[in-house]
Amino acid sequence: MQTVGRMAGVSQVTVSRALSEPSKVSAATLRRIHEAIRVTGFVPNALAGALASQRSMLVSALVPSISNIVYASMIASFNERMRARGYQILLSETGFDPGDEEAFIATHLSRRPDAVLLTGIHHSAQARRMLLAAGIPVVEVWDISTTPIDICVGFSHVEAGRAAADFAVEAGYRRAACVSAGDERARRRQQAFSERFEERSGHVVSAAAFNEPASLANGRSGLSRLLEEEGFEGGVVFCSSDLLAHGVLIEAHARGLSVPGDIGVIGFGDQDYAAHVDPDLTTVRVDREALGAAAAEAILSRFRGEEQPENVINIGFKIIRRRSA
Repeated sequence: MQTVGRMAGVSQVTVSRALSEPSKVSAATLRRIHEAIRVTGFVPNALAGALASQRSMLVSALVPSISNIVYASMIASFNERMRARGYQILLSETGFDPGDEEAFIATHLSRRPDAVLLTGIHHSAQARRMLLAAGIPVVEVWDISTTPIDICVGFSHVEAGRAAADFAVEAGYRRAACVSAGDERARRRQQAFSERFEERSGHVVSAAAFNEPASLANGRSGLSRLLEEEGFEGGVVFCSSDLLAHGVLIEAHARGLSVPGDIGVIGFGDQDYAAHVDPDLTTVRVDREALGAAAAEAILSRFRGEEQPENVINIGFKIIRRRSA
């Protein structure tokens, strides 16, 4: 607050009054104070009377979707380890819009959590400023970057897409298509798969991409679009999630197409049902429980004041071959 006051040309008392009783501060002064807050990334403290040295024993966790088992199982593992150390999780569902995530970050930081877990590595500039200004451990999960805010725990989506393409080529497929959801990480996997498959096979990869989250309906619609609009006649279909892949399997069955005879199908995520659909689904497995555990341990290590041997933790992935491809 002293820094904000100096930048706005007012006293700390005036800054405090602007935050608690803005009606008692002139409009011009309020504008200067709010601009200083925006530039510094300062988030006003919503815990009345809390001292900066106090622990809230809260850890914020922000995920795109609470209902998606990919994120839910990761958070369950993370929560189990944090609760064992006396911490409670403050959880919010952000969706995939960076602006919505930024608003949630500001709200969570106003509650003064002791650490923040975020999904992904792409955030708005203001979100990064706020997180850096908070001075608490921040772990970004489900992706890796050479320049994390603090720590990142995940895997390379580009390498996962390339590995799926290598698998498809080495399995004998000479033609391929992609069905993808709208989030940025799904698109990166799709692009990496397409580029690697085209490089190795010499054939252009068709694509059916959706702007919304994955669903069975979009999986079915995606295969229909590939067959009817994109001229896809057979080969392998790489899907950005197992949910889309399951929809592709349903649509193939409805059209009398055999899998893997007429088309092969590869999913992503190895969700619980992937081994039990018919045919069972070839997919890219990410150990979600290990990811949550590694994220928790990275934060706990920060709390203990231990030196972090590395701030980029790559848990990797694995191709699981089943009957669908």
